[in-house]
This record gives sequence, structure tokens and C-alpha cells, in this order.
Amino acid sequence: MKLKFLGHSCFLVSAGKYSLIVDPFLSGNPGAAAKPGEIDATHVLVTHGHDDHIGDAVEIAARCGSTVYATVETAGRFPKSASVEVGQIGGFVASDFGGVKFTAAAHGSGIAGGLACGFLITIEGKKIYHAGDTGLIADMGLLEYERIDVALLPIGDRFTMGPRDAARAVGMIKPKIVIPMHYDTWPIVAQDPELFRKAVEDSGDARVVVLRVGGEFEF
Repeated sequence: MKLKFLGHSCFLVSAGKYSLIVDPFLSGNPGAAAKPGEIDATHVLVTHGHDDHIGDAVEIAARCGSTVYATVETAGRFPKSASVEVGQIGGFVASDFGGVKFTAAAHGSGIAGGLACGFLITIEGKKIYHAGDTGLIADMGLLEYERIDVALLPIGDRFTMGPRDAARAVGMIKPKIVIPMHYDTWPIVAQDPELFRKAVEDSGDARVVVLRVGGEFEF
């Protein structure tokens, strides 16, 4: 199983014949590690409709014939011809690779009446939690029972959790590994991930892996 950080909140999850891309904001991302045309994805997951998250999802899904996972309102951004698995907070959608559960996120959706979400991805017996854009919320305490292998958490502050709240989230979720995201894309979300690493590892709650854009983590 391989995780590749493509910048901002975009990750490519590769396992066997499956390739899942989450929040593919590549065009317009000043630090993206790939161009949309270089992505070959079997599945596309979109946490919400803000441009820095839905990004190139429509184009990638159309070109690759990907199955899309999104909440009902966000799914409306895709053409009717797209293969879309819709869900809402708390719902689980089984898949040939395992499944996707929609998790709560405290954030605007970018679409009137819609909800932002995170994803709990089960693949090859492993669990990956992509928090999406969110502040620190009590619901994260429920995720401890999921025994998450890798948590992908925003640390950029202002629009999401900052490093301090993200470290508190790690203590609630208790994943084995945590990877910070949604920082340094622009000066307004600039952060030092090493300070986040120190806060988490000093507490003993998890191991922190800081990925450079384009970096990979295998587990």
C-alpha cells in the first residue's frame, strides 16, 4: 500500500489494481506534484466543493472512467454520465476494494445546502482517514474505535485546524501514523510541520510522517 502526497490535501492511494485520488486540486495549485493528465485513478473522492478540493476531479473522473465518492450536493458538480457513489455523514459504501465511510467535518461545503465531509477508507484490510477540511470536533473521539492505520489531518489553521488543535485531534483519534496536510500551499496557511510532529510525538499518541510534496509513504 502506497500513499503519495500530491500537494495541499491531495493524496493518491495505490494498492494492487486500485488507485484512489482524494481532493485532486492540481491545476492552479502552485506546488502540485502532478498534472491532471498524469493521473490514472480508478476512484476519485471529493470531500467538498471548494475549488482547492474538487479541483480537477470532474476532468480526471471523465478521462479515467473513475468511480466518484461525494456527498449528495457535491455529486451534483459531476455530469449525469459519471459513475458516482453518493453518501452522507455516517454512511458506508461498500466497494470492490473495501469501502468508504463518510465522516463529519466542520467546514463549509462550497455548495448551497451541502455538507463537507471526511472519508474513512478501508482498503486491503487497512484504514486511512482523510479528514478533509475541518476544525477540531468531538466526533473525532469516535474514530478511536476504528483502529485507524493512517490519519491525514489539516494543520494550516485559519480555514481548518491549526497544529495545536490537530495534535489534540491525534490524541482523540489515536491512529498508528499521522500525516499533516493542507499547509504551505499559500502564505496564508504557512506552518512548520516539524512543530506539529514534536507536539504529537512528545505526547506519545502516534508516529508523525511529514511528506514533502511528491513524497511517498508505504505501509
